[in-house]
Amino acid sequence: MRHLVIAGSFAALLAAPAGLAGQTTPAAGSSLGNVTLPRPVLANGQTLGAGTYQVRLSGESPTPAVGQSPDGSKYVEFVRNGQVVAREVATVVSGPDAAQIVKGGRPAPGGSRVELLRGGDYMRVWINRGGVDFIIHMPPAPTA
Repeated sequence: MRHLVIAGSFAALLAAPAGLAGQTTPAAGSSLGNVTLPRPVLANGQTLGAGTYQVRLSGESPTPAVGQSPDGSKYVEFVRNGQVVAREVATVVSGPDAAQIVKGGRPAPGGSRVELLRGGDYMRVWINRGGVDFIIHMPPAPTA
C-alpha cells in the first residue's frame, strides 16, 4: 500500500507541467554530488552497498509516461573509484513542485539528503543541483 501512495504522489506531480522554466538540467556526465548510503539498497534490481558514491547524470532518459514531461525523469549513475557501479531513475523537479513532495525543507542548492522513509520501504536520495532537484527512491537490499 505504501508503494502505491508514493507512486501515486509522483504520478500526480509528474503529470503537472515540468516547472523548469528558467532552470536548466545539468548536462549528461555532470556530477550531481556525493552521497553516503548508510545501508545497502537495490539500484536497478542489483545490490548497491553502503558507502559514499559520486552521483552523476547519465545521457539517457527513460521513456516518459503518458502526460509526463520528457524531462521528468533521468537516469543517474552511482560511481565509486571511477567506475559506474549502479544506475537508477531519478525524478526531476524544481521550484514549487519540489516543495510539494515532502513537508520538510528540500536540500539547499548544491546539497543532498539521504533518508530512510517512514516504514523502511525506501531510501530516498535527494540532490539539489542549481535549483533542480533529483529524487531517487531505492528499496533496502534484502538481508541474508
